[in-house]
Amino acid sequence: MSDEPHGQQAALRRVCVAYLLREHDGRTQVLLGRKKRGLGEGLFVGLGGKFEQGETAQDATVREIDEESGLTVSRDALDRRGDLYYLFPDRPAWSQRSTVFVVTSWLGEPRPSDELDPVWFDVEALPLDEMWDDAKHWLPGVLIGGHVSHEFTFAPDLSTVSSDRPV
Repeated sequence: MSDEPHGQQAALRRVCVAYLLREHDGRTQVLLGRKKRGLGEGLFVGLGGKFEQGETAQDATVREIDEESGLTVSRDALDRRGDLYYLFPDRPAWSQRSTVFVVTSWLGEPRPSDELDPVWFDVEALPLDEMWDDAKHWLPGVLIGGHVSHEFTFAPDLSTVSSDRPV
């Protein structure tokens, strides 16, 4: 039995996203980035992006973290928390499967890149109103140790979740 949404996995572009967590002044914080360009421009997002030819989810995540923040992460530091399936019926090229990781160890300090400006947020004060609409459904749980396998379908406005379901 397949756990893929509507059998569409093969058609979905593969992407990855990572949420780096640290303890700071007795609070857990997550590193997000304000997107400077591309899909999600202006929103806060986790670090990540598209797979390159031949890459695994881990390879792509390590590379994207370095490119977007200057941080060095080992594959062993990636804690896979699940997969998200994003469907955009009115813009099919945006549909994608995102593998989600949490990271708690790395080398370096985050720096801005041409993709995003990194900002630390307390996990209890996520800027959910400045993130993709789906984040409120799953991100807080993942940041406190949960896992996720969920499909989100976006409305014609390309920003509002019109339906969602676990997969």
